[in-house]
Amino acid sequence: MSRDCAALPGDPPGGRRAALVWGIGVAVYFVAVIFRTSLGVAGLDAADRFDVNASALSAFSILQLLVYAGMQIPVGLMVDRLGTRKVLTLGVVLFTAGQLAFAFSPSYGTALAARALLGCGDAMTFISVLRLGSRWFPARRGPFVAQVAALFGMAGNLVSTLVVSRMLEGLGWTATFAGSAAAGAIVLVLLVLFLRDHPEGAEPPSAVRTGAAFVRRQLALSWREPGTRLGMWVHFTTQFPAMVFLLLWGLPFLVEAQRLSRETAGWLLTLVVVSNMVVGLVYGQVIARHHAARAPLALGTAAATAAVWAATLAYPGGRAPLWLLITLCAVLGACGPASMIGFDFARPANPPERQGTASGIVNMGGFVASMTTLLAVGVLLDATGDDYGVAFSSVFALQALGVTQILRLRARTVRLERERLVASRVEAVHVPV
Repeated sequence: MSRDCAALPGDPPGGRRAALVWGIGVAVYFVAVIFRTSLGVAGLDAADRFDVNASALSAFSILQLLVYAGMQIPVGLMVDRLGTRKVLTLGVVLFTAGQLAFAFSPSYGTALAARALLGCGDAMTFISVLRLGSRWFPARRGPFVAQVAALFGMAGNLVSTLVVSRMLEGLGWTATFAGSAAAGAIVLVLLVLFLRDHPEGAEPPSAVRTGAAFVRRQLALSWREPGTRLGMWVHFTTQFPAMVFLLLWGLPFLVEAQRLSRETAGWLLTLVVVSNMVVGLVYGQVIARHHAARAPLALGTAAATAAVWAATLAYPGGRAPLWLLITLCAVLGACGPASMIGFDFARPANPPERQGTASGIVNMGGFVASMTTLLAVGVLLDATGDDYGVAFSSVFALQALGVTQILRLRARTVRLERERLVASRVEAVHVPV
């Protein structure tokens, strides 16, 4: 299936207006990622500010991801029911309030509550942006549009790494987090004024069904599709190694275990983000042209990640050379783009009225894995006296589980996709006069 999705009946037109409207949604996601990852460069500052150990520090990110993962399916249902604009508006209000509350939190408990609020709002952004792209762009552009959205998310991560970290050094905790909250207010204004759910004249049928029975049916039908489950396991397997590294444990690992300066560690975190952006563009173009490359890219990324982590953790003396750490960060940069492949399995497996629900199931996979690993690393660090080699070995167990499931579901998913593609082409050709 190299160029099989050239044109399908009912495709949105795309074009400049589509790019502008979708760009507003992407801007919302960009700001959400800045807020989400701002703790990654403030981990050591947070430990000092709230006087907590590694396990308590990891609770910030774990709670945030717990809320995020738990919200994925409800958000998917909300997007299918209410549309993108309403869900994104609520998300911006929540994550901006969470960032502002985090700035002024006087205690560990209130700071935890603020991160939970932020995670709730953040959870509403990416699925909404995926849905927005499917409403404004042709299906053949789906993989590329999704990768570009993820690329802008990583640009938000880059802002955290380069800008927020320097703001913390120069302005301090409260001014940094409170000042950054202004970005949420700006995108809220753009969203309310200019974002629309779909092109004029292309309004989808109203989802008049509500209630528990409808929700259960949406979930059951989405989950029944092998493509949805395969997408979830691809996301589970590939996203979390980089997410854990960027969100919390990368900076402590590089500074405390590898004895690098904070400046050098910051540049290595930046390399992860830059690598992600470059690889995302490549993966998006490759998958848009050659759908058969999806599984090999996902599995290859997982294998490369496991290999370079093993080499880093097993290096004699416990301190890896700089060239190996650079390789590690470059390879971790491919994890985000590889996780986006999960949505490219779920998208053709589900009709438009279930896209949000299916995307929520897929997106939940990587964040459940990230949350599990964040907790495991924190607990193992405390249990072993800060042995990062043992703590980060937990990565391999989750990767093995995910790869097993990918291999189990892959063949059936591809077969069903081919059957549906043939059926859609027959319907497009044999149109009743």
